[in-house]
Amino acid sequence: MGTHIRAGELDIWAEQTGQGPDVLLIGGLGDTVESWQFQLDGLSDRYHLIAFDNRGAGRTAMPATPVSVETMADDAAHLLRAVEVPSAHVAGFSGGSIIAQELALRHPELVRSLVLQSTWPAMDPYLRSWARFVRWLVEVAPSERAFLEGFFLDIYTARAHNDGTVDQLIEEVLAFPHKQTPEDVQRFLDSFIEHETTERLPLISVPALVLAGGLDPTARPELCRAVAEKIPHARFEIMEKEAHQPFQEIPDEWNFRVDAFWRAVEAGN
Repeated sequence: MGTHIRAGELDIWAEQTGQGPDVLLIGGLGDTVESWQFQLDGLSDRYHLIAFDNRGAGRTAMPATPVSVETMADDAAHLLRAVEVPSAHVAGFSGGSIIAQELALRHPELVRSLVLQSTWPAMDPYLRSWARFVRWLVEVAPSERAFLEGFFLDIYTARAHNDGTVDQLIEEVLAFPHKQTPEDVQRFLDSFIEHETTERLPLISVPALVLAGGLDPTARPELCRAVAEKIPHARFEIMEKEAHQPFQEIPDEWNFRVDAFWRAVEAGN
């Protein structure tokens, strides 16, 4: 079960499970602990996993102060220190991967390795336009369901839409009691739109695995590849038949890949 942990200026909602090497999981736009459920269930037999709600998402409040990727990276650092984890394998997806990049740059001593799913160094014009579309959609959609149905078209594969997976995800989101306000969604998006790590990525010195969905129309493989090419010795893999969030659609395969990477890091390979 999760709990609020005082970390810096925030009471951050976090869940910890399992034993073994420490792992920090960082969610994307508005995503909460629950987005990582397949990893919390599937990897806790060999890792100590920490997942949390970013500021302004779920059960962590959004302060009145400006929000930025740097601020959210500092939140993650405060959380690791609060739970007395000296360094962790850090995995993030989408906006969470951008926070993970910044965490490794701002607090390198806390990061053992990086897994970056559906990432980018800076938004190109296409991705920036898509983010601005989502910013508009959350404001004008006639209902939460309508927003999710539109937003998820670019997040999950046609397979997941056709087999009922997306319908189930929508019902779970609608039933979730801790809603993110449209204004907070927009503040998140604004921070990601403006952020860039292109020239600083070569400063990251920890092992990194960059994963792309071959069918992802947003954080497309060429954007993910650009990150891998900037981080020294990073591994780059494309999951050809997947979209933005394969860790939810095919969690067993995703967990297998990431577990193999973490085992190699732990073994010094």
